Amino acid sequence: MKIRTLGRHIKESGKSIARNGWMTFASISAVTVTLLLVGVFYVILMNLNEVATSIEKDVSIKVLVDTTAGETEREDLLNKLKKMDKIESIIFSSKEQELDELITSFGDEGDLFKELYEERNPLNDAFIIKTKDPIDTMEVAKQIETFDYVYKVNYGKGEVEKLFNVIDASRNVGLALIIGLLFTAIFLISNTIKITINSRRKEIEIMRLVGATNGFIRWPFFLEGLWLGILGSIIPITLIAFLYKEVYSYIQPKLEGHFIRLLEFTPFIYEVSGLILGLGCLIGTLGSLLSVRKFLKV
Repeated sequence: MKIRTLGRHIKESGKSIARNGWMTFASISAVTVTLLLVGVFYVILMNLNEVATSIEKDVSIKVLVDTTAGETEREDLLNKLKKMDKIESIIFSSKEQELDELITSFGDEGDLFKELYEERNPLNDAFIIKTKDPIDTMEVAKQIETFDYVYKVNYGKGEVEKLFNVIDASRNVGLALIIGLLFTAIFLISNTIKITINSRRKEIEIMRLVGATNGFIRWPFFLEGLWLGILGSIIPITLIAFLYKEVYSYIQPKLEGHFIRLLEFTPFIYEVSGLILGLGCLIGTLGSLLSVRKFLKV
């Protein structure tokens, strides 16, 4: 396409936006509301995903070694664990360390257990295990239960399965909502722009009669949809950036010291802004092209 022709299309698309004031406002409003909803759901979904990933990574298996096991048997058990492909890390915790952790977990009341330092420690040595993929936790735990000199395997049986099910369900529901909103947006934009184009059908028919190609007719509408998408992205990007910064500044300090954290404001907000702008351009241009298509079937 020649630069002169492209300039003409850009000029015509700008005139059309200015000439159809109320319809332009309606289209931009539809894009703005939809992108705002998509952006908010995306921010929530991505942060839920980050929290879910943090929780998944915190899931571990504690293997309690039988008190009858000596150093040789404990080393044999460790070697068996090391040979398991799905295990990422193994940390040994002696029964003395287990007692220290028990006392610390009870706070001031933990002093009651300090007598055990002077008596025979009844706790077990333990191996703290993390799997490469958290979803393999249950399978690995069940396999370890069959090993010799394993007294007990703790991994939150029952609760872990429920946790993973809830995490998967929240991810799937969030993704379905975003996809549904996008299709709704395209439908709304398509119908809104269709009303505008319907009022200009005679203009399109005249252009067809004088020999204008489909591509020549489509370009101004394509650009018009592009501008509508860009204009409709401005408010959602600005509003979401402002709100997320405020929410992040308020909530994140309260999460310090915990394994859960929100996605950092930057570069996450740039990712969200780029997504909103890209979706705005996509639904604007796609809505325009879908609307003008039927008028070109002459």
